[in-house]
Amino acid sequence: MVYPDRTAAGHALGAALTHLRDANPLVLGLPRGGVPVAASVHAEIGGELDVLLVRKLGLPWQPELAMAALGEDGTVVRNEHVIARSGITADAFAEVEAAERTELARRRSLFRDGERASLTDRTVILVDDGMATGATVVAACQVARAQAPARLVVAVPVSSPEAANRIASECDELVSLWTPDDLGGVGMAYSDFHQLADEEVIELLR
Repeated sequence: MVYPDRTAAGHALGAALTHLRDANPLVLGLPRGGVPVAASVHAEIGGELDVLLVRKLGLPWQPELAMAALGEDGTVVRNEHVIARSGITADAFAEVEAAERTELARRRSLFRDGERASLTDRTVILVDDGMATGATVVAACQVARAQAPARLVVAVPVSSPEAANRIASECDELVSLWTPDDLGGVGMAYSDFHQLADEEVIELLR
C-alpha cells in the first residue's frame, strides 16, 4: 500500500474514524507532516481542526532519546528514568528546554492566531503522517493527557509494529491503517512525501 500523498492518506484515515463523528472531535495535526493528514480527516468527520504543538526534549548528545516533552501551554512531562540514567544535570536540562521553548513560540506565532480550543473533556484525535519509532507521538500523547481529554485517539495512515505497540498504552484508541513489518521509514508509504514548508501548514489551517 502506497498513498499518493498526505491528503489522500488523510481521507482514507478519516473514513476509518467516522465512528467519532458524533463526538464533535478536536482533530489535532502534529506539524508539519501531520497537518495535511489532519485536514483531510477533519473534512471527512467534522469537528474542529488545530495543531498540537509539542517538542521532544532530547538528550544533548542523543537528541532522538527523549528525556522530556514540552507542550505549548508550558506543560513539561519528564522521563525521570532517562534523566537519572543519563546523569543529565539541571543546567543541561534547562538549556535544552529553553531552546525548545523558543522553537515552540516560533511555531505558535506562525500557526495559530489565538488560543487553541481546550482539550479538557473532549474527544481528541492526534494525527500524524506516520510513526516509525513513535517518540514524537508519545510526547504528544503525554502532553495531551495532562490536559484531561475525555478520550484520546491516535490516528495515522502507517506505523511500524514497534511504534504501534509503544503508542497503544498511551492512548484510548489507536487507528493505524497499515502496519507493515518492514517499515524502513514513513516516507516509503507515500509517492509524494515532500518536506512541508511553514506556508503550506498555515494555508491548510486557514
